Amino acid sequence: MAEILVLVDHADGEVKKVTFELLTLARSLGEASAVWIGPGYEAAADKIAQYGPAKVYVADDAELTGYVVAPKVETLQQLAANGAAAILVPATAEGKEIAGRLAVRLDSGVLTDVVGVNGDLVAEHSIFGGGVIAHAKVTKGTPIIAVRPNAIALEAAPGSPAVEQVSVALSDAAKAAKITDRVVQEKGERPDLTEASIVVSGGRGVGGAENFKVIEGLADSLGAAVGASRAATDAGWYPHQFQVGQTGKTVSPQLYIAAGISGAIQHRAGMQTSKTIIAINKDPEAPIFELVDYGVVGDLFQVVPQLTEEITKRK
Repeated sequence: MAEILVLVDHADGEVKKVTFELLTLARSLGEASAVWIGPGYEAAADKIAQYGPAKVYVADDAELTGYVVAPKVETLQQLAANGAAAILVPATAEGKEIAGRLAVRLDSGVLTDVVGVNGDLVAEHSIFGGGVIAHAKVTKGTPIIAVRPNAIALEAAPGSPAVEQVSVALSDAAKAAKITDRVVQEKGERPDLTEASIVVSGGRGVGGAENFKVIEGLADSLGAAVGASRAATDAGWYPHQFQVGQTGKTVSPQLYIAAGISGAIQHRAGMQTSKTIIAINKDPEAPIFELVDYGVVGDLFQVVPQLTEEITKRK
């Protein structure tokens, strides 16, 4: 079977969920091979083995994480020379940069924001705010495919992958931009927005920063992440890092709840591929209702607290 390389997305030994999604996808396309770059593989080995890679390439030299993305690009470039059929990376900000740089190095085509790939390596994209489904295929070189987090349903396949140590000699160009400091952002108990299986978002209808407590209450009852529309973040009601939309973050959870969000195309572009969408809005003509699986026409300040109370009762 053809080898499919999967870049492992990890931080401080914690593997991001998108990696397991990519391994699930890679197994359907060929023989999955995970690529671990940086120290800490031993602590994550068991988790990675649960999703069936046939092999894990481990480049654990600490120097590889002392610079920005170039060392990861050069590691993947070196491994691709063995004849990989495709390279899968997460469609995160870093993953897309790696994909673009790697495509130049390999003189290959690159596809980003992919939501599915079939056995012929034809990728599926959700574009124009989800109004159009497009299919594309790389016609030159080794396909480099950046897949959206939460686009692929997880499927475990426990195994015992072979581990191959990889040594990478970095070029001077890869060392041109060095990381001088790292600051760990404080995280609450809620899941990361782009990785969460459930997201509850509030929009203009929330009416103010203090009212986001209603949205947060529902999210906490579901173990969900909190999101916000551009209108809400631009108004200063919620931090911009939680914005969902074309100019914010793209999410694709199993369940997306939009409260007080009209459904402008800008917002829809960031959550269109969610598996199940529920909207709560007092305007029965709101565009969001054209998109949803379930819609509730009502005041979110009446509906959301009742929903939160009911969910809490059933726990």
